[in-house]
Amino acid sequence: MRVLSHRQISLQPAPAYWLALGTLPILFLVFFLLAPALRLMLEGQGTATPTIITALWQDSYLRWRLLWSLLQAGATCMLVLAVGLPVAWVLARIQFTGRALVLRLLMLPFIVPTLVAALGVLALLGPRGLGMTWLGVDLQDTPWLLLYGNVFFNLCLLVRAGIDGLTQVSASRLAAARTLGATPWRAFWRIEWPAARPWLASSLCLVFLYCFSGFGLALVLGGQHYATLEVEIYTLVAYELKLADASVLAVVGMLVTSSVAMLYTLSEHRLAAPAKSDCVVMRQPVGALEWAMVAAAMTALLVCCAAPVLAIAARALLAGPTIWAVLLDESTLQALWNTLRFSVAAVGLATLLGLTHALVAQRSAWLRAAAYLPFVVSPVMVAFGLLLLYPQWAATQTLLVSAYALLAYPFVAKSISAALDSLPAHLWQVAATLGASPWRCFWRVTLPFILPALQRGVAFAAASALGEFAVSLFLSRPEWTTLTTLIYQRLSRPGAANLDEALVLACLLMVLALLAFLVLEYQPAGRKLPHLSFSSAAGNTARA
Repeated sequence: MRVLSHRQISLQPAPAYWLALGTLPILFLVFFLLAPALRLMLEGQGTATPTIITALWQDSYLRWRLLWSLLQAGATCMLVLAVGLPVAWVLARIQFTGRALVLRLLMLPFIVPTLVAALGVLALLGPRGLGMTWLGVDLQDTPWLLLYGNVFFNLCLLVRAGIDGLTQVSASRLAAARTLGATPWRAFWRIEWPAARPWLASSLCLVFLYCFSGFGLALVLGGQHYATLEVEIYTLVAYELKLADASVLAVVGMLVTSSVAMLYTLSEHRLAAPAKSDCVVMRQPVGALEWAMVAAAMTALLVCCAAPVLAIAARALLAGPTIWAVLLDESTLQALWNTLRFSVAAVGLATLLGLTHALVAQRSAWLRAAAYLPFVVSPVMVAFGLLLLYPQWAATQTLLVSAYALLAYPFVAKSISAALDSLPAHLWQVAATLGASPWRCFWRVTLPFILPALQRGVAFAAASALGEFAVSLFLSRPEWTTLTTLIYQRLSRPGAANLDEALVLACLLMVLALLAFLVLEYQPAGRKLPHLSFSSAAGNTARA
C-alpha cells in the first residue's frame, strides 16, 4: 500500500475544486494589487521623462521628502534595536511576576489603529499635550514626534523577534562558554548575539518597510517639514492633481519597498532551522542588578508603548461631558455604522482569501511569498493605482471593501500557514488510512487544528480594517465617512474643542478595535493555540 506524504495527504481535493481554490486569491491579487501597481508604474514610466525626473530631484522640497523618508526609517531601526534588544533579553531570560501579561500587552500596538496612535503621541507630547502641561515639553514641528510614533508601533515587533531569536540559543553552548571563563557580556556577544541576529535582521527589515511606507503617522505627526514621501504623494494627488509627479514618486517608493521586501524574504530563509532542544531555562531575578534590569525593561515598555494610549484616555477623561456628547452626534453614529459595515464585509472577504491562500501556499513556496505582496505596496499607492486603473469604480463600495480586504487578508493567510506547518502528518495519515476523503480530512482534521490560528488571523484582520485610514481618504465618498476619516476631519479644524472631540472619537475607535480583537481571538478553556514562531505569525504584517 502506498503511503501518502505529509503534503500529499493534506491537500488532495478534486481537480475542479482545487482549480477554483487556487485561482481565487491569485486572481484577487492580480486584479487589485499587481495590475494597479503595474498601471502606476506605467503612468510613472510614461511621464518620467529625463526632464521631469531631473526637475524632481533638483527640487529641494521633493528631494528632502525622499531623504527624510529614508532617514526616519533608518533612525527608527536604530532606536528600536537599542531599546528593544535589552528588553527582549530580559523577557527571554528572566521569569518574574506579570511576565505573561507583559507578553500579552506587547500585542497592543498591533491592534491600535494608526490614527489613534498619532493622537496618543499628540496628547502626550503635542502643543496641548500632557508633557506641555506637566513638564513644559512641546515637540511640535520637530522630527521627534514622528520618530516616537514609529517607536511606539515597531518596538514590540523587534522585542518579539528578539525573544524568538534568543530562545534558539543552545544552553549547552552558553554553559560551556561560561565554564571556560567568558564574562556574561562576552558570552552574549559570541553565543547569544549570533543566534538572535537573523531574527533581529528580519524584524528590522519590516521596521524599515513600515516606517518608510507609513502614512497615518507621517500625515498627522510630520507637519509641514517632516512629512514623508507617502504624504507627498497623497498631497500631489488629492490637492494639486499632479498625477505625473505623484506617479514618479510612487515608482521610486515602490522600488525602495521592493528592495527591502526582498531582503526580508532572504532573511526569512535563515529562520527555517529547527528549534533547539536545549533552550536556556529562564530564572528568577537574583540580586539588585537583575531586578534593576527588569525595572528598566518595564519602564522602557511603559514609556514607548503604553504612554500614548494612556495619554489619550487621560485627555479624553479631562475633556468633560460637553465634549463626550460628540459620541451621540448624527455624524458620529453614521461614521460608526460605516466603519462596522465596511469592516465586517472586508473581514469576511479577507477570511475567505486568507484561508484559500494558506491552503494553496502549502504546495508552492512562491505562492506563500505572494502573501507578502500587500506589504510591498503601501496603502497610498494601492489606492492611487486603483483610481488610475478602475476610474469607473472609484465611487463604489466594491472597490473600497476590496481594498480593505487586500490589506487585511495577509493576517489570516500568514497565521493559518504557520498553523498548517505545525500540523502533525500522522493525523492525515490515520484519517486517509481509515478511508476519509481529502475534503473530509480537511473538515475533521485540518480545520479543528487551525481554528485557533484562524481566529487570531481574523482578529488582526478586523483590527486592521477598523483602523484603515489611507484607503478611506482616497476611495471614500462624503456619505461613507468612517471613524478614522471623521477623526482626521476634527484634527483638520482649529481649536482645542475639535482636538478634544478627536481624542474622544479615538477612544471609541480604540475600544472598538480592542473588543473586536478580544472577541475574535477568544480561546475556550482547554484549547491552546499551536506554537507559532513570530516570523510567520500574523504579527508580522504591515500597519500602514
